[in-house]
Amino acid sequence: MYVGCCGYCVSRSRYYKVFKTVELQETFYDLPPLERLESLRREAPEGFVFNMKAYQGVTHDLDSPTWRRSRRRPSEELRGRIGYLRPTKENLELWDEIVERARAISARVVVVQTPPSFGYSEENFRAVREFFSSTVTSNFIVGWEPRGTWLDNPDKVREIVGAFESLIHVVDPFRARPVLVKDVSYFRLHGIGGKEVNYSYKYTDENLRALCGFVSEVARTSREIFIMFNNVAMAQDSQRFIALCSSGVSNE
Repeated sequence: MYVGCCGYCVSRSRYYKVFKTVELQETFYDLPPLERLESLRREAPEGFVFNMKAYQGVTHDLDSPTWRRSRRRPSEELRGRIGYLRPTKENLELWDEIVERARAISARVVVVQTPPSFGYSEENFRAVREFFSSTVTSNFIVGWEPRGTWLDNPDKVREIVGAFESLIHVVDPFRARPVLVKDVSYFRLHGIGGKEVNYSYKYTDENLRALCGFVSEVARTSREIFIMFNNVAMAQDSQRFIALCSSGVSNE
């Protein structure tokens, strides 16, 4: 079991002393130079596991507020051609750039998070299935974190996730359960409360013990489990979780 954070929440030198994995967030807002990722890979200690969040160009429409943090906003000419896992030439070309960066950092899991605005519909179901048919690879695990009305249609999520060996369902375990538990499991913790996220939430010891119990159940099926904290207090909460649930955690 690996415990870490979504982003370096402390200096990298300190982070490497405490954690054995991280989920890079900069790869979501922009496509960083390959040299930047190769440098990160070289500086990390042996055995450190990198994951990364897929570039928003393939997942988010151009109206998404997340583009405000991007240094390179795509041209308006691409509206309707990129984002929302559209199986278009332009989106698949962006995915190729994501793959290049995943290889540069030796990513174990690439998290594909679709926004609530991209909810379930038959059209979107077909698009997602076709997109993953063209992109799922044996080089790394693709972790799909669907939001919005996909959560009300777990059978449809299961149909997609079950169709690809290297595709897993990413959830916040305090909000949902994965539709399928595979050899690798990946969980992102966004805080309790709120509609889908509550980044300001600080987990209680009771919460963390409950999480430990859940992970123990998942460990009966998965040989590799990632617990990634994504709240304001993630540096503290993740270390408290390690202390409370140290058995099987690779950080110890």
